[in-house]
Amino acid sequence: MQVKSFAKVNLGLEILGKRPDGYHDIRTLFQTVNLYDILEFEILPEDKILLHGNDRSISWGEDNLMFKASSLLKKETGVLKGVRIRVEKNIPAGMGLGGGSSNAAVSLLSLNTLWNLGLNRNDLLKWAKKLGADVPFFLYGGFCLGLERGDRILEKEDLDDVFFLLALPDFSVSTAHVYRSLPMSLTSGDKGSKINEFLTNFDFGLLENRLEKTVFRLYPQLKAIKRLIQVQEPELLLVTGTGSAIVGLFRKKDEAENAGKAIEKKFPYRVVKSISRSEYWKGVTIGV
Repeated sequence: MQVKSFAKVNLGLEILGKRPDGYHDIRTLFQTVNLYDILEFEILPEDKILLHGNDRSISWGEDNLMFKASSLLKKETGVLKGVRIRVEKNIPAGMGLGGGSSNAAVSLLSLNTLWNLGLNRNDLLKWAKKLGADVPFFLYGGFCLGLERGDRILEKEDLDDVFFLLALPDFSVSTAHVYRSLPMSLTSGDKGSKINEFLTNFDFGLLENRLEKTVFRLYPQLKAIKRLIQVQEPELLLVTGTGSAIVGLFRKKDEAENAGKAIEKKFPYRVVKSISRSEYWKGVTIGV
């Protein structure tokens, strides 16, 4: 069985406060895009979990989120079957595009079917939250609002098609390091939500990533990339999550492609399109 495992971008991110468990409450907008890994699942009769992938920079051992997802599902359901998962990676790792979280969520969905577990989404959500804050979103797809750690997901009506220029620096960003470095002023309560305002009038120019100042302080190269893209006048331009990818939003594909050509001598880039929730589910279930 082969399925697609899609990337996401964050179209805004706000910090609401620090939680007793050490994490942060946030408000963010998630959007799936048509950049995806291909996951191939093969049931094994013996009780094993085997991972293989084409990206040598990624661990394919027990610390991989797909291994953790498969192992957790086996533990919680008592299934004795095994699985071999082969992964064709196209989503760059460590750039805030959610590739690892997407792979984990799609593993839960696919193994639920392959192992005939009969679980519903609420069952899977419990375990998705244990795997990571972004994993639950990939049990929904499309355009969603993320609350609490980003793992309480509210589906929103699909946006009109938009195109994204993804600037992809040759380094990753540590999410934990960014959150540890936040100033107290960003963790002391809600200061008014541009995201809530956007959900009323859908003006992309309102949106912001309130982690950016900290990200730019820690990784000043990213601020330089943003300035370079800003000249191309995207409707929205921000770091996705904690980065390192920077996302520029355009209404037309050729506008995004022209912006990419303007930076290609300095930075790798991809042009991708938003995908609706129905498109998302066709992709993640096509091989089931």
